[in-house]
Amino acid sequence: MDTTALHPFFVIAIILMLGAILGAIGLFLRQPLIVVFIALGILVGPSGINVTETTTNIEMLSDLGIALLLFVVGLKLDINLIKSTGRIALYTGLGQVIFTSVIGFIIALSLQYDVLTSLYIAIALTFSSTIIIVKLLSDKKEIDSLHGQIAIGFLIVQDLVVVLLMLFLKSLETSGTSQIVQNTLIMFAKGGLIIIVLGLLMRFVIPKLIHYLARNRELLVLFSIAWAVTVAAGSEFLGFSREVGAFLAGVSLASTSYRNVISGRLVTLRDFLLLFFFIHLGLHLNLQLIGDQVQPALYFSLFVLVGNPLIVMIIMGVMGYRKRTSFLAGLTVAQISEFSLLFAALGLQLGHINEEAVGLITLVGLITIGISTYMILYSHDLFNLLSPFLNVFERKLPFREDLISSKEDKPIDVVLIGLGRFGGNIAVDLQRDGITLLAVDFDPNHIKYWQKRGFLVQYGDLEDPELPDQLPLQQARTVISSIADTKLNLALIQTLKLMNYSGKIAVTAFSSDDAIRLQNANADFVFLPFAEAAEIVSRVMAGKQV
Repeated sequence: MDTTALHPFFVIAIILMLGAILGAIGLFLRQPLIVVFIALGILVGPSGINVTETTTNIEMLSDLGIALLLFVVGLKLDINLIKSTGRIALYTGLGQVIFTSVIGFIIALSLQYDVLTSLYIAIALTFSSTIIIVKLLSDKKEIDSLHGQIAIGFLIVQDLVVVLLMLFLKSLETSGTSQIVQNTLIMFAKGGLIIIVLGLLMRFVIPKLIHYLARNRELLVLFSIAWAVTVAAGSEFLGFSREVGAFLAGVSLASTSYRNVISGRLVTLRDFLLLFFFIHLGLHLNLQLIGDQVQPALYFSLFVLVGNPLIVMIIMGVMGYRKRTSFLAGLTVAQISEFSLLFAALGLQLGHINEEAVGLITLVGLITIGISTYMILYSHDLFNLLSPFLNVFERKLPFREDLISSKEDKPIDVVLIGLGRFGGNIAVDLQRDGITLLAVDFDPNHIKYWQKRGFLVQYGDLEDPELPDQLPLQQARTVISSIADTKLNLALIQTLKLMNYSGKIAVTAFSSDDAIRLQNANADFVFLPFAEAAEIVSRVMAGKQV
């Protein structure tokens, strides 16, 4: 197909329409959209109809999607949980890298690959796709789970390892082995500089700036996107990956009261831009390089799909985690990543490996990404099926999760939306009675005031349709809306019912007619503060007992 005369806008239009069509077909066939979009990239790329001559625009949109994805992950980072899971993330990440590279190297040698090619193949098999895993966990609402946090931790460890390895190879190309130590020290110094600068900004600048910008939600979202992309670009400029920079940008805002509203607003944009990442990944899967690599690719794919999860389960089991947590976290490393393809491309550029080895790694990527996507999507069903055989991966006393739970704050009993006059009085009474409360308000001044009084408060707007996704509904026994807006309260009730929320729902109304509408919508309680106040005034004026 001759696309030389097509404007990039028309190329994007063609790709988006094909994406919508294939996505609809995939939805009908109950196939994961990630697999569909990678297939779309192959279809429009050089191995298919070759609809685009240049991938620059798609790559830029892909990079933006990656930055927002990792930024949102950083926003959701639970600092207390990461303190307790940091060690397991480090041990599991490094342990899996070492195990996979050693065993992969032995397998490659046994298949008659030379030593250098075997080394490249083995290392390429160690890296799992942070972007794909985070997207799948986000779609399943498991980013904030224990196994999700552990998985994110060891995926970040893997990303840092691959950055080190690629810097090492580039050092061999440009300056010889004598400069490797110097380059490594410089890299660590740059990493320390990034952390120090972000730490100072988190301490002295970001809280005040975010509080000021939160007066306008559109400006808050614009700043968040700009911050994510800027820190990601700065990280890449200093020699790190943009994924690490975007993640740190999110972490720098994670301690603010506005992280949930920011992440909620960015979800749709993130998912749209990530479409281009998967298309871009498919565009660079050159099927013509595969050749006769099918049989060895099957061997390596089986090793990645089974061996990587096994080593994660072994390490986590030894460290005291339950078999369910270990299994769900282990499934996230059952594929190789886009970094593996970049690593292979660098080896080809340096003349260390040939095109057949690149084709092999490409085919392993296709197989493992496709199959592991299904494994993660149906991870709970797989666990239920295999659970009787997984006892060997669990200690007799899996103490680790009990230890983590004991360190966490008490579960939230009540979620209160709105801290105005009525909501504020409710909050004071609930806290006085020892009820654990999470309050939600959209006014930054209210948030600052109530936080100073020791209340747990987060930024959120009842008009935001993503708000229920940002609340700890699994814990809360009751959700209370103190905002007397019938339309918004009806939408809240409907959303909570669709989410199968099992707790009580209490809302507020101005009039008896509004209260009847809310009761008919299955609200458990309806408050009428103004009507009740009017009745009290009437009784006082009539000289009756209140």
